[in-house]
Amino acid sequence: MEAQSQQQQQQIGVKKKETRGRKPKPKDDKKDEQQAKMKKAQQQPSVDDKYSQWKSLVPVLYDWLANHNLVWPSLSCRWGPQLEQATYKNRQRLYLSEQTDGSVPNTLVIANCEVVKPRVAAAEHISQFNEEARSPFVKKYKTIIHPGEVNRIRELPQNTKIVATHTDSPDVLIWDVEAQPNRHAVFGATNSRPDLILTGHQDNAEFALAMCPTEPYVLSGGKDKSVVLWSIQDHISAAAADPGATKSPGSGGSIIKQNSKPGEGNDKTADSPSVAPRGIYHGHEDTVEDVTFCPSSAQEFCSVGDDSCLILWDARVGTSPVVKVEKAHNADLHCVDWNPHDDNLILTGSADNSVRMFDRRNLTSDGVGAPIHKFEGHKAAVLCVQWSPDKSSVFGSSAEDGLLNIWDYDKVGKKVERAGRNTSSPPGLFFQHAGHRDKVVDFHWNASDPWTVVSVSDDCDTTGGGGTLQIWRMSDLIYRPEDEVLAELEKFKSHVVACASKA
Repeated sequence: MEAQSQQQQQQIGVKKKETRGRKPKPKDDKKDEQQAKMKKAQQQPSVDDKYSQWKSLVPVLYDWLANHNLVWPSLSCRWGPQLEQATYKNRQRLYLSEQTDGSVPNTLVIANCEVVKPRVAAAEHISQFNEEARSPFVKKYKTIIHPGEVNRIRELPQNTKIVATHTDSPDVLIWDVEAQPNRHAVFGATNSRPDLILTGHQDNAEFALAMCPTEPYVLSGGKDKSVVLWSIQDHISAAAADPGATKSPGSGGSIIKQNSKPGEGNDKTADSPSVAPRGIYHGHEDTVEDVTFCPSSAQEFCSVGDDSCLILWDARVGTSPVVKVEKAHNADLHCVDWNPHDDNLILTGSADNSVRMFDRRNLTSDGVGAPIHKFEGHKAAVLCVQWSPDKSSVFGSSAEDGLLNIWDYDKVGKKVERAGRNTSSPPGLFFQHAGHRDKVVDFHWNASDPWTVVSVSDDCDTTGGGGTLQIWRMSDLIYRPEDEVLAELEKFKSHVVACASKA
């Protein structure tokens, strides 16, 4: 088994997929490879030192942390519906993927996660974890054999058991994860069949994928430089009028043709029903890397791409850009998110290592991007940004530097200098999750459990292994109002003094 695992790890190192937003690089000659290895060897101690320092601080920084070693890397992670509430923990679905080397199929994984409630985990418990072990809090529930690598997963807000996936193809695949049968990912196994295929792209659409908060709409972007909009409802309406179509049990809106059993092994997805787009939007001059809907309008959305542009669209006024922000960053844009609490605020992340915040009422100055603030705390390309569902001014950003930064723009310009405190951190940065030892490719705030985050890193480059999944919640003493925290700590002052005098 050990030899097989090592072989898998070596193979995946060879077949490693390019990280989102980065174009494939030409193969270096042997001299360049040796130089790269030497440089990596020099950098490695600092990565390990930083990680060791972080690990020693875990009991102080976190209310709860679960570390789960993945056999294969996952490029996307999403919370699903909450299943059960108990006294000390809640059970919740978690959507992941397995990006393999081809020795076994690529999969979409539905897991059950035990989410420990705030102020329940003991400090010793959260500090004692093994980087190579699987967490008892994460258990695989179902496996779907995916036709190709899963680059992005998004759940439908109106029905979170319906998910969309992007792979290296022009199509968006829709899955009813409850109705799909559980499959065994063994070599030679045929692919599961999607419940629905969204067609319309002319080239691969690998990463840009979003679901609308208010309607069953799906948005995608791809290498064809276009943004494509669908309504899942269009297929439901068409199928309802077709006597030869029927709902699959428990699908909640996923329609499967009679004589087709959902998810049966089939290498061809052609048997799955498909739906054409409502609109195709042209305005980008390079690959579209990310898309997102306006939280208050199903007709408004925005996109970012490798042309360094941020574009706002409105389906009611046609397929041309409403506003095109040229040079929103100084490099490719990888990610975008629209504030769910204030629909004037939009975040973008880029290969220029920065996160920028735009106000849609004033996006440009002479056609060039005019952000209201630049957040500069990463040392490598930013891969993912997401606003917190719990506080309107808080957001997270993850990057190729292995860090997941938590920011609060309300703190910008309000920093209080204190004696002995390190004041060199960038304005707005108030927490840094440094538990990953390689690029943090995705993360997701848990809307059912405040301040809880799931994050995944692709650790092939540094450990020769698969990936790391972490579920964590910072201590509430970090983000609560200062006077409130001090008042609570005051209650324990006499206890601390008494303990100190006995020591």
